[in-house]
Amino acid sequence: MGQKMFRSEEMCLVQLFFQTESAHTCINELGLLGLVQFRDLNPGAAAFQRRFVKEVRKCEEMERILRFLEAEITRCNIPVSVTVDSVGVSCPRELLELECKIKKLEEELKEINGNHDVLKRNFIELLEIRSLLKVSTDFFEERCLLWPTRIDWGADMTETRIQFIAGVIKQDRFPAFEKVLWRLFHENFILRHAEIQDTEQQTEVRENHCKDAFVIFVQGDQVQGKIKKICNGFRANLYPCPNNFHAREEMRLNVHTRIEDLRMVLRRTEEFKVTVLTKAAGTIHQWVTKVKKMKAIYYTLNLCNIDITQKLIVAEIWCPVSDLNSVQNALIKGSEQSGSTVSPVLNRIQTQQIPPTFNRTNEFTKGFQTIVDAYGVSNYREINPAPYTIITFPFLFAVMFGDCGHGIILTLLAIWVIKQQEQLSRWKSEFVDVLVGGRFIILLMGLFSIYTGLIYNDCFSKSFSICRSSWRVRHMFQPGGPWSNKTLHDFGHLHLDPEIPGVYSGSPYIFGIDPVWNIASNKLSFLNSYKMKMSVILGVSHMLFGMALSLVNYLYNVLLRFVPELVFMLSLFGYLLFLILFKWTVRLRSETAPSILLIFINMMLFSYQTDDKFLYSGQKALQMFLVLQALLMVPVMLLIKPLLIYRHRVQLQQQVRCSVSITCCEKLRKISVAMFMGDIFAYQAIHTIEHCLGCISNTASYLRLWALSLAHAELSEVLWRMLLRGTLGCHPGLGSLLLALVFSCFALLTFAVLIVMEGLSAFLHALRLHWIEFQNKFYQGAGFKFTPLSFTSL
Repeated sequence: MGQKMFRSEEMCLVQLFFQTESAHTCINELGLLGLVQFRDLNPGAAAFQRRFVKEVRKCEEMERILRFLEAEITRCNIPVSVTVDSVGVSCPRELLELECKIKKLEEELKEINGNHDVLKRNFIELLEIRSLLKVSTDFFEERCLLWPTRIDWGADMTETRIQFIAGVIKQDRFPAFEKVLWRLFHENFILRHAEIQDTEQQTEVRENHCKDAFVIFVQGDQVQGKIKKICNGFRANLYPCPNNFHAREEMRLNVHTRIEDLRMVLRRTEEFKVTVLTKAAGTIHQWVTKVKKMKAIYYTLNLCNIDITQKLIVAEIWCPVSDLNSVQNALIKGSEQSGSTVSPVLNRIQTQQIPPTFNRTNEFTKGFQTIVDAYGVSNYREINPAPYTIITFPFLFAVMFGDCGHGIILTLLAIWVIKQQEQLSRWKSEFVDVLVGGRFIILLMGLFSIYTGLIYNDCFSKSFSICRSSWRVRHMFQPGGPWSNKTLHDFGHLHLDPEIPGVYSGSPYIFGIDPVWNIASNKLSFLNSYKMKMSVILGVSHMLFGMALSLVNYLYNVLLRFVPELVFMLSLFGYLLFLILFKWTVRLRSETAPSILLIFINMMLFSYQTDDKFLYSGQKALQMFLVLQALLMVPVMLLIKPLLIYRHRVQLQQQVRCSVSITCCEKLRKISVAMFMGDIFAYQAIHTIEHCLGCISNTASYLRLWALSLAHAELSEVLWRMLLRGTLGCHPGLGSLLLALVFSCFALLTFAVLIVMEGLSAFLHALRLHWIEFQNKFYQGAGFKFTPLSFTSL
């Protein structure tokens, strides 16, 4: 298992022969095994030309019905019992029985829903009528409704009876409704309205819109007809309303009786629906699983061929070589379950096709493999970066996120997610799925952050002294040193001189950064230099490790690709690493120590002065040799490989000259070789330029480790200084309340800014360093993933 992780597994193409009667059980066993990928033997066939297309469509229709049932169960808040079905579907007969059962259940539920909707609509109308009768009494009692009895209709004087229209309209539509009536009829109508205050209608019916009851008094049938059309346009519900009090009371009592009857019928209808859905909720998960499995089986059968006798199925599968015995045992088991007397036959066949890439993972490595596959699936038998990413990814994250306290919070969060994995997996949330899937990544990021936090000696921007500091302030005082009591009072900043005996012990702090730097005024300058050089060291080491891995992928191309690239890299940036480490090992005064950056720039430009200071003897000659050696590798990478390919190409073409005339062969050779070599030289030139410039840009890209690490530390210190430091000195009483409030703000900002935002930023930058700077040294990622038939993934 450990060795298989570093390369994709060896795959083989196998031809299967099994009887038609045992097809379902054999494929079912292979789906339970989850280690075979079926190859399409009819790649040019359309979907409707497949043999089992009707069965697939039938399964899709059943999935639609089951989604409808699940939606109804969820709407009624009925718990669904989840059962694990590991047996699988044994025969198509179960599918037919299940199809009849769920179709009957769908028809029954649709009938129940239809009846319920009709009853609910009638119930709403009766509630609106009751509210209208209640508020219309006041409208009819108003004296202002007495319209003038004599109206001028041209030359005649007639008496016209007042008519009215009553109804209910949504409150947000009423202003526009009133405006339209006023513009069309001006003062030839009287409109009265009131808001419906029926709480029963808002709670039981669950209406989201408030409604108004209205009564419009008009004269004339023509005007009344026009107003009814306007009401229909605004979707107002019009109801009959008697014009005398006794008739309205009688109608109100009748409506009340009908409401009570409908309420009882609605309650019984809902109870019956809940009973039906509760019975279905106990087995719907099992139904969904069966339908998905049968659909996968029929889809797989569409990829196979059937001989002319219709008794034998031929299939081709990709599977790992190490699991061939397991595949054969699964097929034999499936054949025995179907009662077939003929055992399936497996033939391993040779093929020129590129197999799919299969990287075996477990719960711990799955998240890291997902990070690698997001960049691109590895080529077949290409080295897999995931095992190395398990260490390098959380470590580079921790370099940018280095804080012991923040690392502890990340670790505790990851431990909680690991313990609550089963409960969290039931939540249908993309964020929760990502959190659960990356729980071990978060755990390692937290542990490595604790480690780098101890190295930085940083815990919520405060340092801690685990061991004794290497610096002694006592020896700076007289008589051995220049300090006195007057010096402490006169100067705000004091300088520790390591040249004075006893001030510096001569050996560095036992682990990480000395805690004395936390109170030093030049702390930022020291950490800036330290973290910048550390970033260069980690970056160049990481890239050299990637180039070393390329040796495994390109064993046939060591002298033409690996050696020149490695020599170019080591001559320049390997030497830069040597300068950093060498300067740390020798004892120099800060005033006279040469700058590594200036040394490296002058080395690349061949710019040397007579007063230049060197770190060691012979430095100038060595640097000139290294630069010339790096420059010499450029034409080696650019020309040697294309010329060797050209010579090999010419030799191959000379072997076939005897079969064609010399003149024709010479012309064809020149044309084909010229076209072929043009592509080779262009590709090699692009690769050479990319490598040479990439060494520079990629090294500079690793400086993000330095920048984000400093930013994280400074943000943490800003929160400490601006919030907690001043509050800790408050007096008891109100100071305690202030401290609790400030600490809450400090905890909230720490989690939101330093852990969530800064953690996400460090995660993305670590991701970029692995994808661009590390993996492009050896990883192509142009393969296609092994997608086996697996019922577990359903």
